[in-house]
Amino acid sequence: MTVSTVKSDLVVDATGTWCPVPILRIADHLPLIEVGAVLELLATDEAVLGDLPAWCRATGHEFLGFEIDHPVYRGYARRTH
Repeated sequence: MTVSTVKSDLVVDATGTWCPVPILRIADHLPLIEVGAVLELLATDEAVLGDLPAWCRATGHEFLGFEIDHPVYRGYARRTH
């Protein structure tokens, strides 16, 4: 599976915001989807490239990767619990 073939179950738009807002938005929205579902985070702050994988490691959710279409970064995370 590549990131380009991931189907997201929920898209969270955090474009135009800065750290830590994109991560706060994913933390608020991930509980709204079922375990095994994928959340897609849209962000324009480059810090998300380090923040999203780190947040997934810290919370135990699966980081699936990024698609980069400047100026938008599309990050994918699967809810694991």
